[in-house]
Amino acid sequence: MSGKNQWVVPVNGGKQWGVRGQGNDRITSVHDTQQEAIERARNIAINQRSELIIQRRDGQIRERNSYGDDPFPPKG
Repeated sequence: MSGKNQWVVPVNGGKQWGVRGQGNDRITSVHDTQQEAIERARNIAINQRSELIIQRRDGQIRERNSYGDDPFPPKG
């Protein structure tokens, strides 16, 4: 069973970065740099076998990585 997808999102007007589980209202953790937030979110996503979604400051999705049970080779 996989956990919640983890999002890296800008917080505090884009001055810091937060990690948030998908569907959660509250931020799990806040970091001074995006890289610190990515590392934390990646660890959670690996442990929960879920997906990591990274946003840019403008809210656009920058990158997605899956740490779940992806089929190999992918279908289609």
